[in-house]
Amino acid sequence: MNETMRPLTGEYHPYYQNYLDIVKDLNVLELIYTQIEEVFDIFKSKDKVWASTPYAHGKWSPKELLAHITDTDRVMAFRAFCFARGEHAILPGFDQDLYIAEGNFNLLTVEDLLADFAANRKAILQMIRTIRVDQYQARGIANGTEVSVRALIAIIPGHAAHHLRILKERYG
Repeated sequence: MNETMRPLTGEYHPYYQNYLDIVKDLNVLELIYTQIEEVFDIFKSKDKVWASTPYAHGKWSPKELLAHITDTDRVMAFRAFCFARGEHAILPGFDQDLYIAEGNFNLLTVEDLLADFAANRKAILQMIRTIRVDQYQARGIANGTEVSVRALIAIIPGHAAHHLRILKERYG
C-alpha cells in the first residue's frame, strides 16, 4: 500500500484493524481488482451444492458469504464516495444479517452473484479514480464512528480477504 493510501490509527474504528492488517503491505487498488479472479476461481472450482451449503448450522452459505462481501463493498464505497465529495451528514450503519436474510441469495445463481461482485468491484475502481489524492484523508461519521476515505477504501479488500480465508479454511 502506498503511503497516500495507508490509513493511520485514528482514521477508523479499531474493529477494522484486522482487515487493515491483512492489506497493510499490499497495493489495495490492485487487490480490489485481483480479488475478482480469486473469487471466480474459488466458486468455479466447486459445485452448486457447495455454494448453497453452510459449513455449520446458523452460518452463511458460500453464496451468502459472497453476497455479504459485495454488500459490504457497496456500503464502504458509498461512504468513501460521500466523504470524498464533502458530505457532512452522518451515515448509518447496516445490519449484515438483515441484509443477507432479505437478499435471498441462495435463490440466485452463482453466475449472477459472481457477475454482481465483478461489476461492483469494477465500479468501485472507477469511482476511486475520481477521488483526488488530497481527498483520501477526508473524514466523516459512519455507523457512529469517524472514518477516512482511505481507510474505507482499504477496508474493502481487507474485509474480502478475511472472508475469503474463512471460505477456504472452513468451507473446503
